[in-house]
Amino acid sequence: MKRAFFPVAFALSAAAAFGQTASPPQFEIADVHVGAKTPNAFFRNGGARGGRFELKNATMVDLIRVAYDYGADKVLGGPSWLELDRFDVTAKIPSDSTPETQKQMLQSLLADRFKLVVRKDTRPLPTYALTLGKKLQLKEAVGTEDPGCRPEAAAGPPAEGGTRLMMNSQNGVTTTINLRPGMTIRYQCRNITMAAFAEGLRGMMGTDLGPNPVLDQTGLKGSWNFDVKWSIAFMGPMGGSGDRITVGDAVEKQLGLKLEQPQIPTPVILVDSVSRKPSDNPPGVAEALPPTKAPTEFEVADVKPTGPDGRMGPIQMRPGGRFTSQGRPLRFLIMRAFNSNNADEIVGIPNWAQSDRYDITAKAPESAALSGPGRVDFDTLAPMIRALLVDRFKMTYHTEERPVTTYSLVAGKPKMKKADPASRTSCRDVNAPAGSAPGSRTFTCQNITMAEFADQLQNLSPQPTWPILDGTGIEGGWDFTLTFSMMMSIPMGPGRGGGGDAGLPGSPVPNASEPVGGYTIFEAVEKQLGLKLEAKKRPMPVIVIDHLEQKPTEN
Repeated sequence: MKRAFFPVAFALSAAAAFGQTASPPQFEIADVHVGAKTPNAFFRNGGARGGRFELKNATMVDLIRVAYDYGADKVLGGPSWLELDRFDVTAKIPSDSTPETQKQMLQSLLADRFKLVVRKDTRPLPTYALTLGKKLQLKEAVGTEDPGCRPEAAAGPPAEGGTRLMMNSQNGVTTTINLRPGMTIRYQCRNITMAAFAEGLRGMMGTDLGPNPVLDQTGLKGSWNFDVKWSIAFMGPMGGSGDRITVGDAVEKQLGLKLEQPQIPTPVILVDSVSRKPSDNPPGVAEALPPTKAPTEFEVADVKPTGPDGRMGPIQMRPGGRFTSQGRPLRFLIMRAFNSNNADEIVGIPNWAQSDRYDITAKAPESAALSGPGRVDFDTLAPMIRALLVDRFKMTYHTEERPVTTYSLVAGKPKMKKADPASRTSCRDVNAPAGSAPGSRTFTCQNITMAEFADQLQNLSPQPTWPILDGTGIEGGWDFTLTFSMMMSIPMGPGRGGGGDAGLPGSPVPNASEPVGGYTIFEAVEKQLGLKLEAKKRPMPVIVIDHLEQKPTEN
């Protein structure tokens, strides 16, 4: 019998981080505190700016992956709260510090303030691999074609049942593409090796293949030409029309290849021990790191109605603080102005604001740290958008309490598995099982209490819109899997909640927007978990838009 071989793992601390023998770099001074609980608790990596290093709303997993440069899925072990509690870190750094020394400084801080001890190891983790299928359907390239995979550019209006989409590249180039019925996007790949195709798959729109690189295990040499199309996830009335094609089916049936998920030995970082409460800040933190004054308005802004082609692009922050929002309805901008994902929280928006679109280009002050890796900081952006709407659209508003439809999570006949109390609390978005309804999402939750699950439920689906109360009376942590269709949860009408009365009176389960199959979040919670979401009216603070002009003032 062969002996299993496991690499030796060494404990790591600030004194000997990853094999270092010299004293590691340290921040000059650092403020560490527990982050405030907010509905939009997204990690924001502000990085180094103006002699300061900032991380906001970071879980311990976020802090470790930034410090040691590991993906979040490769930070293993540790206590149950590792993905639950959030912290803010602000530190003073030397002017000559580099990104690498800043990581080492963060390692030192975690060891000092949280008593963190971690070690390297190797564990088998699922990773997508591209392999040969039964019948290859690729054409060998001549070798003169422009290499790469590109979405098929629009040539005229989209077909019936399709829609138009704007894609912005990192260098600012905008491409207009037409999505076909079933929300399918077609990529044209020319003069491309299988290694390059596998490497680029994760970055292609709609693939949703997770954080790890796709491995080329086809064994195919040379370069190839082919077209491939699949359906992208889309949460809207167009999302259920036409036949939908998964990425796996597209690769197998159109290319004669396969996407498989073998377990691959992968470098990971294991958490041996860590303190839940950071040690106290040293004296003088407030004086050394005074809070920065967030800007409240753009320096200058260009606002104009979107042209008749109906183009829509993402909200982006470009180098130098240039903010762009292309073809967005005014309602969307109002939501961003109050940094809200709850459409029922803002009332009084006129109907025309749902359809009238505007292009905005603005210059943010130099002091505004508005973006990090892959994310715009809407907390900082919100007051500037709000000031723009007040100035250019003459928006006025006030806040008041109104009765709204809220939900409580209650026990029916629970169908969940009792968790190992030593396992880490998490609720992860994973690929829905094959054959799931269009727009399906699957969440695998581990060692989660009902109070924690109720907190997360509001952000899992477009409904429910308000914080959910835990009324189950069920104690302890639980393991379960929940699969539901996002499109089944999207009501038609001006807001996510269909005016705030969906589900009342009568059944607590709102009607689906269209019969596309699958479970709503309400049905899934009841049928799969044996719990219920019960509707009840209670007063909540809402923002009332008193006045809004359709035509913006002149630039």
